[in-house]
Amino acid sequence: MRLKRSTAYFLVVMLLGTLMSCSVQDQIESTVQSEDARMEWWREARFGMFIHWGLYAIPAGEWNGQTNHAEWIRTTAEIPLDTYDEFLPEFNPVKFDADAWVSMAKEAGMKYITITSKHHDGFALYDSKVSDYDVMSTPFQRDILKELAEACRKADIKLCFYHSIMDWHHPDYLPRRNWEKERSAEGAEFPRFVDYMKSQLKELLTEYGDIGVLWFDGEWEDTWTHEDGVELYDYVRSFQSDIIINNRVDKGRQGMQGLTAEGDFKGDFGTPEQEIPDMGLPGIDWESCMTMNDHWGYNKNDDNWKSAKDLIQKLSDIASKGGNFLLNIGPKADGTFPQESIDRLKAIGSWMKVNSGSIYGTSASPFEHLSWGRVTQKALPSGTRLYLHVFDWPTDGKLRLSGIRNNGLRAGLLSSPSTMLEIERDNDALVITVPETSPDPINAVVFVDIEGTPEVVLPPQIIFEEEHFVDEISVELRHDKDLTIRYTLDGSLPTLESPAYSEKLSIDRSVTINARLFENSLALSGVSGQQLTKVEMQKSSSPRNLKQGLAYRYYEGDWNQLPNFKTLKTKKQGTLPDFDFSPRIEDEHFGFEYNGYINIPENGAYRFYTSSDDGSQLFINDQLVVDNDGLHGMVEENGLTALSKGYHKIRVTFFEKSGGDGLIVSWKGPNIPKNEVPSEVLFKQ
Repeated sequence: MRLKRSTAYFLVVMLLGTLMSCSVQDQIESTVQSEDARMEWWREARFGMFIHWGLYAIPAGEWNGQTNHAEWIRTTAEIPLDTYDEFLPEFNPVKFDADAWVSMAKEAGMKYITITSKHHDGFALYDSKVSDYDVMSTPFQRDILKELAEACRKADIKLCFYHSIMDWHHPDYLPRRNWEKERSAEGAEFPRFVDYMKSQLKELLTEYGDIGVLWFDGEWEDTWTHEDGVELYDYVRSFQSDIIINNRVDKGRQGMQGLTAEGDFKGDFGTPEQEIPDMGLPGIDWESCMTMNDHWGYNKNDDNWKSAKDLIQKLSDIASKGGNFLLNIGPKADGTFPQESIDRLKAIGSWMKVNSGSIYGTSASPFEHLSWGRVTQKALPSGTRLYLHVFDWPTDGKLRLSGIRNNGLRAGLLSSPSTMLEIERDNDALVITVPETSPDPINAVVFVDIEGTPEVVLPPQIIFEEEHFVDEISVELRHDKDLTIRYTLDGSLPTLESPAYSEKLSIDRSVTINARLFENSLALSGVSGQQLTKVEMQKSSSPRNLKQGLAYRYYEGDWNQLPNFKTLKTKKQGTLPDFDFSPRIEDEHFGFEYNGYINIPENGAYRFYTSSDDGSQLFINDQLVVDNDGLHGMVEENGLTALSKGYHKIRVTFFEKSGGDGLIVSWKGPNIPKNEVPSEVLFKQ
């Protein structure tokens, strides 16, 4: 039988479509496998050392009597370029010992080192053939990165480079700092700077062996575009195809939270800075970078050191959420680490010698919240090993792992793996009998081997508008399984005798809600809890002769935190429709105070937010509600207050020192989703 031509054509098209579809799917799977292979060592490592080192170590954070500077000192202290360059003949770190640095990282349990090949000041720690602004122009005249590369190879540590896109030294980098009035940008060509940066990156990628990560930064300025990021990502990968590149190469990073926004942005992992996400992020690679004290570069006056306990628990917290921990050191100008950093590295190393198996190669916890600590996990040939990081040792000798349906096979202490611990089941929980005294008061790790992959029944969600309310609040208990939710309102443990949830609860008093899942007579989950507090409202006022807008006062000065504006001379004043910067004279070193009234539409609890760079505060009826003071990038803080319908005084203060600037004032309340405070509700007398 012969097919008609149209039928045959249709079948050929269908066949080609099927083959093409399979080909595309194969390509996708191949790409995922390739990316997984490239990321494998990094996911296994979980723990690395960050090093910020350069000319800024010489002033050690101090300039003209101010002691709060560090790696940003050229900008934060507004040091002219010629003056800053005088640090070159002073840079002579004769005590630098690459083997000692790498040995300290290795002894601490770190698997990789990320060091500043070039920070924002433009100074390079290596012998760059395309620049004289490098270590070879100093009395030291040794290629620091070459020596580190050799030491890392000997110790089996991955060497990684931090390289700043922003460059305050190169004549073609734009924009100039706002305070550099005498340094003209005439003749500067940004594309020429990009070519220079690529030349330096080529040196780093061809002369120092295999590089684990290129860690970019300084991408936030307007001169750097998404298209630049895509091109640079591909350029770097053209030299070392297996290299890992962070998301700061592109424009997709969402503030200090560091995760990449939706869209076609380049970058292999997110970069939360000085913070840890609240929850695990399935399918997302991320790394929290964090200082040991308050600065990245060396500051001799900064004694606000995180404790070893805090750092060890942070490492476990990050690993329990599927992330990596990049912990910073700011070496001194002589090439040594601060003693406080050395002490903390030793303490972490002592803990890792016993417990590293609970960190390396682990994945995120299957549990959401555990009152006593954190959990990491690792697949076994015939099951899963759960590592229970116990921060708070049970006083009754019973460690409960709630909501898990798998059978427990065995349990023990990592500090004494040959000593087995008793496991028994109590309803939803595996209960491990542990010694009376914790083997490690900071973080004792108990391992539990279970059958199969973890099957965890999470406790019910408690859904509500705000934890503080005025008259009454509606509360929903929710779960995705068709099971009975039982709850209590007095903080006690829900049992079979507790009420079964059927519809939203109306709460008109302060309570502590606990909720738990049951199937027939068996408790299947742990307990979720929430305290809800009834609060008194602030009364509204009845001001007369109100007009739309806010009164503002504009000030100028060099501050590290919000000053008392009442003691300062006002440069300008007037009326604005909202929290606007348009009257400012200077781009840096200025402040605003906004005063007026806000019209509250109905009784209720209202949450106010300020997102600012640098510091801000928000007052309602002269009471501080949001405290977002200090030197920082664009950071959001919030606070809650209960207000009656009508007019309430509002005052917002803000200051900008240097770098970026911004102020966003938002609110959320009854029937008001979070959004910027509209000008329509702002008034002045």
